Amino acid sequence: MNDQTQILLPPLTDTRAIRITGGHRLEGAVSVQGSKNVSLHLYAAALLVDEPLVLTGIPGILDSEVCAEILTRTGTSAQVTGDRFEVTPATSWHPVIPDELGGRIRTTAVLAAGLLARAGQVLFPLPGGDAFAHRLIDRHLAVMEAAGATLDVTSTHVSARLPGQTPAPFTADVMTQKWGPSLGATVTAMLLAARAHGTSTILRPNSEPEILETAEMLAAGGVGVTWEGTTALHITGTDRITGGTVDVPPDRLEATTLALAAAVTGGTVHLTDVPTATFPAALVAMLADAGIELISTAGGTLARCPAGPRPVQIATVSATCTDVQPQLTAFLTQAPGVSRIEERIYTARDSHVGPLRSFGAAVTSEGPTITVHGPSRLTATRVAGQDIRAVAALVIAALAAEGVSAIQGIYHLQRGYDSLLPKLAALGARLAVAQE
Repeated sequence: MNDQTQILLPPLTDTRAIRITGGHRLEGAVSVQGSKNVSLHLYAAALLVDEPLVLTGIPGILDSEVCAEILTRTGTSAQVTGDRFEVTPATSWHPVIPDELGGRIRTTAVLAAGLLARAGQVLFPLPGGDAFAHRLIDRHLAVMEAAGATLDVTSTHVSARLPGQTPAPFTADVMTQKWGPSLGATVTAMLLAARAHGTSTILRPNSEPEILETAEMLAAGGVGVTWEGTTALHITGTDRITGGTVDVPPDRLEATTLALAAAVTGGTVHLTDVPTATFPAALVAMLADAGIELISTAGGTLARCPAGPRPVQIATVSATCTDVQPQLTAFLTQAPGVSRIEERIYTARDSHVGPLRSFGAAVTSEGPTITVHGPSRLTATRVAGQDIRAVAALVIAALAAEGVSAIQGIYHLQRGYDSLLPKLAALGARLAVAQE
């Protein structure tokens, strides 16, 4: 086991509250952190490298610290320094993901795939992360079995072992019946295939930015990567993957959260160093339906809502869209008319609905559909959020509410945003963090 000093992680609860005085217009320019979701998958891919690797532009969030600790405890030295994630390859392995760490993040199975590919075995707990959904890993496990692993699955843990310590070339379908192509299982398959002796085929792969960035990093390290449209992804493994420096792209989710926060106050925000191409087409269309324009500038993207919020009839069709659904729901409380959002990715993602009603919002959820009647006059309240995006949604509601609101859930917010509150304050928000 690696003998480095263990990172002291904060407790899972935080009794502090965000106090926000609503009614102040947000205007100005702000930078955007590196992508949380891309980084989490690149951290897992870092397990495969045979040379030192540096990921630059990472977000300074709690999940980065958790992943660094998982890598370190399992044998790969990883350190977070500012916006850098520095990795030194392992000389020996301890392929057991500790329960107290694996239960904090949602990419536990992907990290386990990286360990399985390198060490030939792994023991890991069921994934954690946000509370709004049970993280199914059946596609991940199917990929591990396709690569030759023998699995022992209990109600709390998974043990996987490769008979020859090396993944076998395989063909695996990562399509889920409920959610479409699994993003996480696609990365799991990529990592196992990258160390297999031969070419593996991933059928119906996910092609969101997390996948594309991971594929680019593996290809730069010497792994063969060939796309066959959206039908298949072919990965040719190698015995040695080089390191180097990899830049993490801007976080489209933080960028969207900032855009919605400014727009709900009638303001405009310039997202510096964020190319408009950072926003996937489905997300751009969703925001446009709600009245938000994203305008390309020489220095990034200008987000504005010139005619005010508009009601929408939309569905979340990707992981990106579901991760902005709570924030968009808060914004739509100010749109005149009836909005309906069909949540297709995580059908139980409505933990923000009850707290939004505490503000006075006319919002309900029935099955996968969230309905918003607007505009609502929001008034200050005391609420708590139970996951990253729900807390962000409550912050947006508080910015539009009359009076001083108190929002608990800072731990969750810090899992996904490294400095969202200071950025909002720089744009003109009146807020503070206080012990309750």
